[in-house]
This record gives sequence, structure tokens and C-alpha cells, in this order.
Amino acid sequence: MNTGLRITAYATAVAAAFGAAYAAGTNVDTVSKPVAHSEKKDHGGGHPEQGAEKKGGTAPAGLQVAAGGYALDLKTPRAEAGERTDLRFTVLKESSRTPLKTYKKDHGKELHLIVASRDLTTYRHLHPTRAADGTWSVPATLPKAGDYRVFADFTPARAKQKVTLGTDLAVTGAYAAAELPPAKPTAKAGDGYEVRLDGGLKPGKPRELTLRVTRDGKPVTNLQPYLGAYGHLVALRAGDLAYLHVHPNGEVGDGATKPGPRVSFTATAPSTGAYRLFLDFKHEGTVRTAAFTVHAGGSGADTNTDTGADTGTGTDTGSTTAPHGH
Repeated sequence: MNTGLRITAYATAVAAAFGAAYAAGTNVDTVSKPVAHSEKKDHGGGHPEQGAEKKGGTAPAGLQVAAGGYALDLKTPRAEAGERTDLRFTVLKESSRTPLKTYKKDHGKELHLIVASRDLTTYRHLHPTRAADGTWSVPATLPKAGDYRVFADFTPARAKQKVTLGTDLAVTGAYAAAELPPAKPTAKAGDGYEVRLDGGLKPGKPRELTLRVTRDGKPVTNLQPYLGAYGHLVALRAGDLAYLHVHPNGEVGDGATKPGPRVSFTATAPSTGAYRLFLDFKHEGTVRTAAFTVHAGGSGADTNTDTGADTGTGTDTGSTTAPHGH
């Protein structure tokens, strides 16, 4: 996590339908973390992660079920709304159709799993566990029926760049899509926590986003490191759910980065349209998520919103071998 890390930029504009969608959240079944990729020190300012759109027309991250020589095989493509489901999947090597079993760790985890409803009203950041045969599993309870997208974010042990694959998950039950709420600068995270977002997104231009965490109106100055940082930010583009994942400017223990109340990020929006931002932060042993709607370009640009979406709270207890979720 270096100063100046930013959401992976896209070199060409992407035509995307930004349909009504939203939603939100505070954390996942047992923990939540924020979506976009970190730019590593050895990659420089614009590292070519899988998913970054370039002149060649590479698709944004998470829109493909197979890419970079790997494929996502979701073994539980359906779930029941409001019922606990053990999501099971494997990452297959396309050359041999055998499960990938060796990964590099990113922020303490071999793989990050994001689950989001198509209308962006439900968001989960999960850390599944891996069995010896390469099968991943994690328990999840998804509150609403509808179409969901599942993102697996990982780096194979012998690869140089991150891979993000996505596939669909159907959650059965009565369904009614939610509308994207109007933008505003604050978001609730439960138990008196509130986060204020200053700054916004600009298509094709880096912008600083500063998020200030308070509890009962008082600044939180003792945020705890969560996966090695005082905050993580995930962004999903409304309409196609293109996946982006950034990490904050500065890093824990660098002598300059304070544990709150402010956490800052530098981000570049790949295109105009609406985005849902999810900030994960940890305080007093609990990971919380604050969600914002941000419009990049056009009317309402550089604005955000509190949605009251389903996010939850929890503690990080996951491992890469035991069969329990995060």
C-alpha cells in the first residue's frame, strides 16, 4: 500500500448501462471489507492488472468467469433468501481443468470473495477457507432474493499480477429491486458510527477521497489495522458491476499515517456514471462497512450517499484451511 495508490484506471471509455441500483452495507456475515485493486510498489503507477481496460479492449475486472488462464467454478449457484448457505467454489487452471492450490497472500489472505446484489443493495466481503483439494467454502446469509454477482480476487503463486473473476449467483424468494438513493456526504455504520466522505470521482482523472470516521459525534482516533490497513475501499460500477479495489494512501507504521479519524485514497473513475463505494474499517475488534453512492461526471458529480444498505458487522476469524467463513 503506497501513497498514491488509486483505483485501476481504464485507458478507453467503456459503454455501460448504469441502471438503477444500490445498496449497501456495513459488514459481511462475519466481516466486511471494501472493491478495486491495489497497485503494488513494483508495478509503478499504472500496473497492468487483469481487468484494467487498455487500448486492446480488455474487459474490466470481474466481468469474466474465465481470464488469465483461470476459471471460476461456483458449485453452489443458488441460495435461498434469508437462509445460511455454504458457498463452495474452486479456481480451475484452464490448461488442465484442475483446481489451483497455491496462492500468494494479499493483505494476509490468499483469496478475497465479494458478493453483491445486482441492485447493489446487499454487499458482503468474505474470506473463505480452502480445503486440501483446492475447494473453497464460506457460510453466507443473503437477506434478499435476486441476482447476485460473486467475485474471486486472488493472485496465483507463480503469477505476477492479480486475477479477478466473476460469476452469477441466484438467490430465490420474493424479489423487488431497490433504487439507487440520492447522493449525500455521510453514511451510517451502526452503533453510533458515521463516516463523512470529502471529495469525489472524476472520469479519467485522479481525485483524493478522504473519509472521516466518528462515533456519537466524536472523532475516532484509534482505528485498528484491518488486513494491514486502517481502511479498505471497494467500488462497484452500477449497471455492470465492474469491480475495482483500492487501498489507502500511506500505511500502518510508516511514521506519518495516523489511526484515524481520516483515511484517504486516491482514485480514478474509469468512466462517467454511478458507483457504489464500500469503506471497511475496524474499531474495538469489529469490522464495519460504510456505503456511499458517488456520481462521476454529469449532474451530481463528486457526490455520495448514505443508503442504509445491508452491511452488518463482525470480526475476522478466517483462515485458509479451516472450514469457516470470515
